[in-house]
Amino acid sequence: MSDSVYMESGSPQTSPPAAEKPAFDSQSFLLALLRIFIYVLVSTGITFVLQWIMVSVSPLDPILHSAKNIAIAESSLLAGALAAGLALSRVEGHSLGAYGLPWRGAFGKLFWQGALFGLAEISAVLGAIAALGFYHFGSLAVHGASAFRWAAFWTVLFLMVGLYEEFAFRGYVQFTLSRAVHFWPAAVLLSMAFGAVHLANPGESPLGIVDVVLTGLLWCFSLRRTGNLWFAVGMHASFDFGETFVYSVPDSGALLPGHLSHAVLAGPAWLTGGNTGPEASVLEPVALLLLFYVLHRLYPATAAASERLAPGDLDPVREI
Repeated sequence: MSDSVYMESGSPQTSPPAAEKPAFDSQSFLLALLRIFIYVLVSTGITFVLQWIMVSVSPLDPILHSAKNIAIAESSLLAGALAAGLALSRVEGHSLGAYGLPWRGAFGKLFWQGALFGLAEISAVLGAIAALGFYHFGSLAVHGASAFRWAAFWTVLFLMVGLYEEFAFRGYVQFTLSRAVHFWPAAVLLSMAFGAVHLANPGESPLGIVDVVLTGLLWCFSLRRTGNLWFAVGMHASFDFGETFVYSVPDSGALLPGHLSHAVLAGPAWLTGGNTGPEASVLEPVALLLLFYVLHRLYPATAAASERLAPGDLDPVREI
C-alpha cells in the first residue's frame, strides 16, 4: 500500500520512515467524525471571534451584500478554516500541506491551469447563451480607476472564497474522512454537503444545487488527479470572478456590487439560470462533464494515484 497522500500524478512522494503514529490519527470512522466535529467547532469559533473583533472596530453596512460585509465574512471564514487546520495538523503530526494546500505549489502551474478552466467554463456557458440572444454585455457600469479598483477587490475576494471553500470542503475534512471510508465515498458526501450549504443562498434553484454538487465532484476529481487543491482554488476563484465582475451576472442568486457592465440576462430560466445566474443553466452540467474529460486527459490516472488516501496508508508526507 502506498504511503503517499496528496501528490502529483507523476512520481509519488513518500514520507520518511515514520515513528509511532499519534493516537488521534487513527483511521476509525467514529474518530474521524470526532476530528471533523472538532475541526468545524474550532473553525467556527475562530471565525466568530474574528468577525466580532472586526465588526467592533468597524460596524457592518446596512446593505447585506456590500463589499465591506462580504470582505469581513470571507476573510474571517478563511482565517478560521486555515487556523483550525493548522492547529489540528500539530495535534495529528502532519504538515498543513498534507491537507491539500502545499506551500510549494502555491499559485504555480496548477493554480493558473485551474484559473484558465474557470474562465473558459463561464465564458463558454455565457457565450452559448449570448449566441441564442439571451445575454447582452451592456454598457460599462464602472470606468477608469474605479474599474481597476473593483477588479482588484474581486480578485482578492474570490481568491479568499476559493481558498476557504476548497480547504473547508476538500481539505482537512476530505483528508480525514477519506482515511476512514476511502476517497470517493468521502468526496460524494462532502460534495452533497457543499450543495446543501448553498441552499442558504438567495435565489438558489434545484438545478443550481445539482450543478454545485457536480462542481464539487469535479474539484474532488482534480484533487485526486493532481494531488492537491491548487487547481481547484484557481478554477473556483476565476469562475466566480468571471461571473460576478467580468460578465456581471448573478452569482448564486446575488447580483453583487462593483460589476463591470450593465449586463442583461433574460430568457428561459432553464437556459439562462434565471435569478440564480448561469451556474443554474442546463448548459452548466454539460460544460462540467466536458471539463471532467479534459482533466482526465490532462492528468491521467496512474497506478500510484489509485492508492491515494486509502485506509491503511502509512503516515502522510510531512511536507509537499
